[in-house]
Amino acid sequence: MRKNRTVICTAIVSFQIGLGGVNAYAAVQDDDNADKTKDRRSSLVRTGAKTAPSGTVHQARRRAASLSSKEVPASSSETMIITGTHAFNRRARDSTAPISILTGAQLRQTGQMNVADAITRLDPSITMQAVGGDAGALTSSIRMRGLNPNEVLVLVDGKRRHTTANIYADNGPQQGGTPVDLNMIPANAIDHIEILRDGAAAMYGSDAIAGVVNIILKKTDHGLHVSAQTGANAYTGNGWNYQVNADGGLKFGDDGYVHISGSMYHTDHMYPRTVDFRSQPNRLGYAGYSFPSNSNKVISTPEETRENLSIKFGKTLFSGVKGYGLITYAHRHAETYENFRLPSVLPAVKPNGFTPIETMNENDFSGMLGLTGDNLLGFSWDLSTTYGEDDDRVNNRNTVNINLYKYTGYTPTTVTAQSYSMAQWTNDLGFRRRFNIGHVVPMTLAFGGQHRLEMYNLYAGEPASYLYGGTQAFGGIIPENAGKWDRDIWAGYLDGDFHPLKHWDLDFAGRFEHYTDTGNTENGKISTRYDFTKRIAIRGTISNGFRAPTLAEEHYSEVNIGPTNAGGLLASSSDAAKALGANHLKPERSTSAEAGILLEPVDRFHISVDVYQINIRDRIAGGGTVRGQAAHDAILQTGASIPPGVLLDNTTAYYFANVGSTRTQGIDISGDYLFRFENYGNLDLSASLNLNRTRMSHINTDQHGSPVLNAQNVSYLTTASPRSKIILNARWTFRNWDINLRETRYGLTSTLMTYEDQTPASSVCPLDGGSLRYSVHCFGQYNNTPVWLTDLEVGYHINSRLHVAVGANNIFNQRPRRLQDQFNYVGANIYDFRNSGIPITGGYYYGRVNVDL
Repeated sequence: MRKNRTVICTAIVSFQIGLGGVNAYAAVQDDDNADKTKDRRSSLVRTGAKTAPSGTVHQARRRAASLSSKEVPASSSETMIITGTHAFNRRARDSTAPISILTGAQLRQTGQMNVADAITRLDPSITMQAVGGDAGALTSSIRMRGLNPNEVLVLVDGKRRHTTANIYADNGPQQGGTPVDLNMIPANAIDHIEILRDGAAAMYGSDAIAGVVNIILKKTDHGLHVSAQTGANAYTGNGWNYQVNADGGLKFGDDGYVHISGSMYHTDHMYPRTVDFRSQPNRLGYAGYSFPSNSNKVISTPEETRENLSIKFGKTLFSGVKGYGLITYAHRHAETYENFRLPSVLPAVKPNGFTPIETMNENDFSGMLGLTGDNLLGFSWDLSTTYGEDDDRVNNRNTVNINLYKYTGYTPTTVTAQSYSMAQWTNDLGFRRRFNIGHVVPMTLAFGGQHRLEMYNLYAGEPASYLYGGTQAFGGIIPENAGKWDRDIWAGYLDGDFHPLKHWDLDFAGRFEHYTDTGNTENGKISTRYDFTKRIAIRGTISNGFRAPTLAEEHYSEVNIGPTNAGGLLASSSDAAKALGANHLKPERSTSAEAGILLEPVDRFHISVDVYQINIRDRIAGGGTVRGQAAHDAILQTGASIPPGVLLDNTTAYYFANVGSTRTQGIDISGDYLFRFENYGNLDLSASLNLNRTRMSHINTDQHGSPVLNAQNVSYLTTASPRSKIILNARWTFRNWDINLRETRYGLTSTLMTYEDQTPASSVCPLDGGSLRYSVHCFGQYNNTPVWLTDLEVGYHINSRLHVAVGANNIFNQRPRRLQDQFNYVGANIYDFRNSGIPITGGYYYGRVNVDL
């Protein structure tokens, strides 16, 4: 067992000017929810809000009643938050750390049907990879501040959400990712999302290095809301999709509620026009076969059908004690194209060539039950248990096993390649209470504990998927690499929130965790805030954190097969990986600091600036990459085999390792202003910017003393995320009309690319004297230049219950730059899809109908 280590944090002062730390984004009124509008109007009368003119309560009521739902803005900075604090009744604008609130209406108005896609349209610190590779394309994941998806913690109603079992195994900045799949939560179940851009491991434990996304679900006990949307890519004529949503609330008893949300979603493949070089006589690799030049659709979005269900409920059980619970379930069937295989692969079975298709059937479910009370020896308390699991079965369709056919005269064309599951059972108990120290200093004391059991199962594929080199595109998991693993995590935390002065808040948090496989970790956080006036405040945070290696990172192994290449991911704990120099995986350790300044110079005009630095040591990523005979031998050592047709110099092997240390620095800037034009409606303007840079400060070595990262791996960690991202948004509401215009600019990304098959074999890598083609030491730098994307939505209220909207995302069909031929594998891999940012889908046009009953 590793000895306990205490990470000592250095302090930094952070400044924040603004009316109590306003939200970085202007709130958008939920135009489609008449019941909420009525509630807000009542609230305006009760509280005497600024939107009502001065005078009598009767005048305020009359003024509120005269405004349509589109004319009463909902200030999300006034939203009570539960993220990043244990204090009671803390508003977003009073937070000691940067918190953004994204309302359900804002998510809907992006025109995106999936939660992950919608968030990237609203928060500049969050990006997504342009398109995933292989099975990685079948699971959604987000990145915050350019860090790996595993370094973003996702909560649902303040409770840790279970992660996907589907690991991102391919090379790139998302390698090793097994994040929470946000798209498995029905979007119409979401009331709002709280995004904490700050390290929070001292509060929540592992993964909260880049920040926290807390999804708050609807809890209303009335109403029925139905919506439907459909759209497609107008420039290529493919990518049609649709979604149907319904949610509503029911009462039971005097104060009980049940809110049920469900949705059904489908999207076809979207693929750009490409030309396979192997169909052209003047290209390297041309084999004399005639086939349609656009047969290879490997760069495409998956086809997906998904059903989501959420049931949220709660009720007072007896005096002072309430019960609550949540059930979610989602099923997904998704398919993604692999590279086209030439007719020469197995003409007896596939005389015209074929495109293997990787498919996944996924079941994702969770159940949570809890009790909460308001007076146990003066403490409020919360006890809950949550079980969540993600089960995946990955099939390889329209494929063949060449050697199996050679030896037996038979090959299946559809096989189960692997199955895996990831489960988390989490039990929480927490207490908190307000105190007055010496009748002078108010404080909130919070403490509690958590136990979590994590279970990871990896099942072998059918024998035909892995025997004799396995099936084309995806070799199945062999029995030697299958297994079941689990670990226990025990945690305790203590948090004290003090107000030494009326306008000064000081928060100390500490957490201890014990992992049965990686040892102990201690984490702390100090936050402070001072409000000079109602318009000026300063705040600062300093914390240390950690991320334990996932069970998948420790134990997953696979072999991906291309037309002429093979890539073997070796389990870091395996003998094959150790033979290449792999060390035992350790937790990542981080130190974070935040500093900022905010200002509200006049009413409704908010400006905020926050700077941050995140140091991470022992980062976990793909490393130890070898190519050629060493890679071939390592793959064979696992018990797997490589089919004919794969080139020795295009065979690679790698494993997950603690690759080194990085430093991420950046700045978040945002501003918003609400114009009230009386007879001409309201104009809500907002602007937000994230500048972000990551640099390697140290590269670790393997057991043989060799660096575990090459230059390409370094570029994945440091420059594959946008250097900047800007979001400009204008929303105008007038009578029954609402118009939303958004401009998003993705900054420069840069990747070191492998020299592929169109590189002449005679070209030499000057670093090692070997061939430049497929080199693991010499790479070509490729830059995706900055691009502006334009989104527009126009909506109209036909009556108080029916709202229709039409819109377009990326109207001008902007896409990533096309790769030069020497970086474009077989001609169909036209984009550097690993770069996070610009989608490959281009323009998307849609229509939506919302009905409130």
